[in-house]
Amino acid sequence: MKNPPYGILAILAASLIWGLSGLFYKALAHVPPLEVLSHRTLWSLLLFGIILAFRGRLGAVLAALKSRRTVAALALAAVMISLNWGGFIMSIQFGYALEASLGYYFFPLMVVLLGALFLGERFSRGQGAALGLMAMAVLVLTVGLGAPPWIALYLATTFSIYALIKKQVAAGPMVSVFIEVLLLSPLAVVWLYGAHSVGWATVPRPAGWFGDNWQDSVLLILTGPMTAGPLILFSYAAQRVRLSTVGLIQYLNPTLQFMVATLIFSEPFTQWHAIALPLIWAALALYYFETKRREGALHARSNGG
Repeated sequence: MKNPPYGILAILAASLIWGLSGLFYKALAHVPPLEVLSHRTLWSLLLFGIILAFRGRLGAVLAALKSRRTVAALALAAVMISLNWGGFIMSIQFGYALEASLGYYFFPLMVVLLGALFLGERFSRGQGAALGLMAMAVLVLTVGLGAPPWIALYLATTFSIYALIKKQVAAGPMVSVFIEVLLLSPLAVVWLYGAHSVGWATVPRPAGWFGDNWQDSVLLILTGPMTAGPLILFSYAAQRVRLSTVGLIQYLNPTLQFMVATLIFSEPFTQWHAIALPLIWAALALYYFETKRREGALHARSNGG
């Protein structure tokens, strides 16, 4: 598989949006996280529904919904992605963007670990060494900061479980995400009803934020495109660009998150972070070269080499 320019541009754009998304959610820091999450769910549902209808893919949604196994898997995936989205939003709002960025550095290695634990997948020596370096980074942060990097581990774990579930689902990425937000939408509606009509969902404000002013209303609507846009770009790139290339460029996401946290949000960067980050980068380098090696070996076998 070659790396066409449009595929490269797509994964770059997706990583750029994900990496800078902290700026977007920081602008909504005054809106309670569950209210932001509920809007993100409903506006994503609307946008994905329009796109799927335009592409004539609603039949694929109905076909997937007929399978109890698929619906059960996507329901669990919906819980995981909701926990991940909510955790990320809260980490930005409460001043833990730096730790959130570490979570997305940990993510690819956490997938390898959970794959070994739950799917019986065997990891290579290179992957084992990468996992060891990640464990050392976690230990450094735990000893130096007095507690494990819980937010980073939480985000990496929830997203990794989500990835493992999606690996077992036959439905395409856009169809499956639409079903996930469809399953989450009743909870989002109930929460927003409570925020706007009852007043129990938003503290200390007695009513929800949507409709209060045009700036917040527009930002809450844009949570849909902020969710759907990068996923569409990523899906486009994944079909056209080498896996190793996608994996390498995707590290732009946590790197930008890290830069936003330290340079713009001015979150403290300690000596322990300075020790842990090179360990994480070394682990990711090992992971990348191991992925590239396996990709080359698979290509050679497919060509009879």
